[in-house]
Amino acid sequence: MTHTVFIDGAAGTTGLEIAERLEGRSEFTLIRLDDAQRKNAEARREALNEADIAILCLPDDAAREAVELMDAANGTRVIDASSAHRTTEGWCYGFPELVGSERVADARRVSNPGCYPTGFLALVAPLVRAGLLPADWPYTVNAVSGYSGGGKALIERFESEGAPAFRAYGYDLAHKHLPEMKAHAELAHPVLFAPSVAAAYRGMIVEVPLHLGAMDEGPHADSLRDALASFYENSPVVAVHGNVPVGELLLDRDAAPSDDMELFVFGNEGGWNARLVARLDNLGKGASGAAVQNLNLMCGLPETAGLRLPVA
Repeated sequence: MTHTVFIDGAAGTTGLEIAERLEGRSEFTLIRLDDAQRKNAEARREALNEADIAILCLPDDAAREAVELMDAANGTRVIDASSAHRTTEGWCYGFPELVGSERVADARRVSNPGCYPTGFLALVAPLVRAGLLPADWPYTVNAVSGYSGGGKALIERFESEGAPAFRAYGYDLAHKHLPEMKAHAELAHPVLFAPSVAAAYRGMIVEVPLHLGAMDEGPHADSLRDALASFYENSPVVAVHGNVPVGELLLDRDAAPSDDMELFVFGNEGGWNARLVARLDNLGKGASGAAVQNLNLMCGLPETAGLRLPVA
């Protein structure tokens, strides 16, 4: 069976990478609009309603508009890569490792997770569910991303003459990812989020530092690592490393695209301090790779088809 797919916002970074992952796959036929049609509401409406699945790679307001353009009677299913619907009732949060592959497979409206929340939630949500970390803890997230996550304007800024080596932002403490991280980790308080961008095109490191000894239950770093390893034991996408590297984790300037995610738990002697770390491609598992993973599930196909994963 062939599924028709329309990528609304196909000219953007996320849309282009989704199309690359679908290239040559006989299971899909892409509906394409030329440059003039992409800005024409009627052409977009027709494409959205013609598709079996629409993938929205748009700013939030445009994504909401696209959903309104769809006629419910046509039955078009949706994957929204924007942040417009990540905490909206009636939308499935498209993180199959956390919500279950079956739920994504059966959903009509799927909201792709944000890149930073993907790392944070992969680390924290399973441990809160297991009772190893408290839901009412004041969590802090320190993260650095490749500049491609900022779209064309930030890419141009970092690739221009006199480009910055590092950019820290989010100092208004009101980043749009905050509601998503709180809701899907089922936390009592918003996290304190410190995002930044480095002079690498792609890649991301998300870190959650924890003073385990100050928690009532005083969990040990090893128990957190063991719990994550058990939770992701059967995941083809997420790997938990038992033998943690010593010294450093790197983002490479010229890293190849990748759709996997690596998790680490570093603990001090005694295990009462820990640094939970996720390393992923902000354009892979953090965006386009996740969308294709969800698309595969929604179409009843192998979950990892078309994904760029390490050779086992």
